[in-house]
Amino acid sequence: MARTQPTVTELIEGARQRKPRALGRLITLVENNSPRLRQAMELMAPDTGRAHIVGITGSPGVGKSTSTSALVTELRARGQRVGVLAVDPSSPFSGGAVLGDRIRMQKHSLDPDVFIRSMATRGHLGGLSAAAPQALRVFDIAGFDTVIVETVGVGQSEVEITRTADTVLVLSAPGMGDGIQAAKAGILEIADIFVVNKADHDGTQSLIRELRNMVALASLGPEDWKPPIMKTVASKGEGIIELVDQIQAHRVHAERTAAWQSRRLERARAEVEALALGNVRQRFLHWGQDRLESIAADVRDGRMDPYSAADAVLASLGQDPTT
Repeated sequence: MARTQPTVTELIEGARQRKPRALGRLITLVENNSPRLRQAMELMAPDTGRAHIVGITGSPGVGKSTSTSALVTELRARGQRVGVLAVDPSSPFSGGAVLGDRIRMQKHSLDPDVFIRSMATRGHLGGLSAAAPQALRVFDIAGFDTVIVETVGVGQSEVEITRTADTVLVLSAPGMGDGIQAAKAGILEIADIFVVNKADHDGTQSLIRELRNMVALASLGPEDWKPPIMKTVASKGEGIIELVDQIQAHRVHAERTAAWQSRRLERARAEVEALALGNVRQRFLHWGQDRLESIAADVRDGRMDPYSAADAVLASLGQDPTT
């Protein structure tokens, strides 16, 4: 006899109790854009917005996963419940996530107050999965105090993390060519906290000087947060206590200056925009290739201009092209 599939309400109740199976199934609904997802989001909405979202980004090889694991250890020592969303490159074969990060953080796997989930980008640019905002809501209703989002590590496109995290850590490491070059790419401009990991390697002080010069050139007002530069050796746990102190200090500052709510408003705006545009795209794809080819032929043969053609498509989709 086939087992009855749990209802959305049952999954949410299980997630509130931080049951790994329920959390995993809810995030799977998110990843698969399940028809049940709309009901899940509606039921979860009143209980979200409490977790502190900490984003970790930086070039490949700087030690993001090791730093994430070290942060989890310190946050747990402070009594916090911690979730980790590790966004990995999509597997070219299965479309799923590469589980290297989860293997590296295996020592936390038996802790009931830690939940780690890998999520594939599935080709989405920006260093995050398109489903990440909804997945974070699942972590939120489970009562995690801090949720760490570790991005792919692809470079400039990772600025999207600023739309997702309350506090953004940008990791660098000496001798990896991500000093001034990364600054030129723009990735360093998003940092709330700079972290120089592998600080026991040669070139650390030179990298710190480059970062200090960059911060000094930034236009900051008297109430603005000045990004600190922290040194860590995550593999040994060195500097992690001080780093967590700075993460908490950033939260206090952001709440005091209302930057916290401003950033969360931007996050909500981006989430709504992405869902709305995704909905229009799906309707467009279902609209019909035959009709599209007919209109395209009119444009090709000069019977219609492309703007009028686009307006005709939007009108057929029930969208007002004049707004």
